[in-house]
Parts: sequence; structure tokens; C-alpha cells
Amino acid sequence: MKAINSRRWFYVKRYAATLPVLLLAACATQEPEMPAPIAKAPSAGKAYIAPRPVKAPTNPQESELRAIVTQQDRLYNVAAPLLVSNADLCRNNARNLLGFTAKTKFSYSTEFIEAAQTSLGLSDQLQVTGVLAGSGAAQAGVKPGDLLSTIQGKPVTTGPNAERLAALMLGPLVNRNVAIDLGLVRKGNNVDLKVLLTRACAFGIELGNTENVNSFADGRRVLVTSGMVKFAKTDDELAYVIAREMAHNSLMHVVRQRMTATMSGIIDNLIRVRPDTSSLSGGEGVKPYTQQLDLAADKLALYMVARAGYKIDTAAAFWQRLATQYPVNVTNGHTAIHPSTSARMDLIQKTIAEINAKQAIGGNLMP
Repeated sequence: MKAINSRRWFYVKRYAATLPVLLLAACATQEPEMPAPIAKAPSAGKAYIAPRPVKAPTNPQESELRAIVTQQDRLYNVAAPLLVSNADLCRNNARNLLGFTAKTKFSYSTEFIEAAQTSLGLSDQLQVTGVLAGSGAAQAGVKPGDLLSTIQGKPVTTGPNAERLAALMLGPLVNRNVAIDLGLVRKGNNVDLKVLLTRACAFGIELGNTENVNSFADGRRVLVTSGMVKFAKTDDELAYVIAREMAHNSLMHVVRQRMTATMSGIIDNLIRVRPDTSSLSGGEGVKPYTQQLDLAADKLALYMVARAGYKIDTAAAFWQRLATQYPVNVTNGHTAIHPSTSARMDLIQKTIAEINAKQAIGGNLMP
């Protein structure tokens, strides 16, 4: 269910929507020669997602799109501090971001283009849809609703390929600059801003279009299903899920399990508007993570969650609730893929105590 393939964070695939192109403009580019973590990272709960138009949906397409966008807004809002606050913990995957999201009506699959225009107010020009608090974009004064006109003085293309072409412009620029000059149009007036780049983990964040309660990582992306987003009662709980998949990516666990192709295939399927969910009830070639890998991911994830400002004390209770409601005998369920529940609970409690002790004395939150 996506519009932008987070494989490169700026390669457009018209499905129905994922964390858009400009938040992490260069996650797939080479490591920059100069450091650029110059904008302050936001704390948990401070990521800003642009308010949506209040016009009530008038047809099924608008209603469905509004439901998708609502879930994605929550997913992005929770993911943003995790990505920005943990560049030190995902060094092999850290890149530079501008700190805002932008979309056109073509960011959505064909069936939603009209709804994106009438319900979300999008057009054929890239429009800022969200600004990450504490980022270079926020500090520079980028605002939701701004239209992206120029990048380093060069015009930004409009139309179906606007995101892809804008990203191609930005890719090399973020490698050799610490700031990007943007030309915006705000309520008919031209606004020129210099946006400082911010360092972040370069993982694509995807919303899976299935009620199956699960999450996946393929080394470069994190996917959380619609069912899991609903299962996570609080943003802290959703942060546990996102961070744990980020940890699997950072530690290259999918590669070690030799499941990169399998996990990529699952994610590619689930991000579609109408995925084939029949495979979720079968083996699908997913091998359970070993206890060693799961425990390593749990520990790193808790540090990521704490560094992003989320509460960690309810982590064990959340994972136990998930394991109880979806036990190991649920084929391809989350617990079946991560079966070491007892050992995980022990490790989680020990890690929480370790982090709390470090926080009490103002210690560095590094595992």
C-alpha cells in the first residue's frame, strides 16, 4: 500500500504511500566525505505530520485513502525520532536527511489520484506534507503546504515523475553539501530557504496492507502491517516494533539468515494496495530467527527506543501480550518467526534495568 518505494527512499512506485522521498533524500548514496549531523535531533512525540484537509470523504476511494493516510501518519510520526536519534547505532546505514516529506497526487496508485487531489489537496507539484521537528527543515522554516519550486536554483519537475526526478537532483547534492538551497512557493509567494542536513538511519519505513499482525525487515526497509499498527496501543509500543526491525537491519540479521530475497519479496507484496495475503498462511520460506540474533536485536532496539525518548518500561509486557495472542503455532506469525519468548523476556528486563541505570547518572546510551 505505497506510493514510494523505500528501497532508495526516492524511487517512485505508484502503489499507495510510504515515508516519502525527501525525508531521507540520500539514504542510498555513497557515504559523504564531510559529516553533516548539524541539525538537532527531535525527541519522541515531537515529529510533526501535516494536518489533513477536514473535508469529509465523499466516495469509497476517498474513505480508503484517508484510512491509509491516517495509519501512515502515525507510523511516520513514531518512526521519525527513531531514525534521527540513532545514526550512531546504524552507522553502516546512516545518511543525510532534509527533514520534510513531500508528495504529489501521483504519489498514490491510479485509483487514488483523484482522491488525493480532492481529499488531500495535492496537485502535480511536490507539496510539503510534513516537517520533522528539530530537523534542518524545521529550523529553516519549511512549512506544510509549501510547494517545492527549485533545488539549488534549478527548477523542480512537476507531474508523475516529480518525486523521482527531485530525488535524483538531491542525491549527489547531499553528499557534498551540509545544506541545500530550496525555493518554495507559499500561498503564492516565493520563499528561499537554506536547509541544513540532518544525520539519520536510512531505512525505508513501509506500511503493509494486511490485518496480519506482523513486521518484517529486509536489510534496507522496515515494514509494519496495518494489523500491527492497530495492535500497538501506544506510540511507545509501536516504537518497540519499528526499532526491533531497525535493529535486525543494523545487525545484518537477514543476511546472516540468508533471507534477504524472501523478506524483500514479502515486503514488495504487502506494500501493494491489494496484496496477495494467501502466502501469509503458508511457510513462505521464512526461517525463525535464532535466539542469539533475536536477543541481540532486542538489546539494540531498546537502546534505540530510549535514545529516541520513548518509554521502555512496558516493552516486556508488550512482547508478552503479542506472544500470548499470537503464539508460536500461528504459522508465519510474529512469534513463529521470533520464537525465543522466554529468553527474550529475561534479556529485555535486564536491558531495561541497564538503560535505566545509565539514564539515572546521565550516562551515554550506547549498548
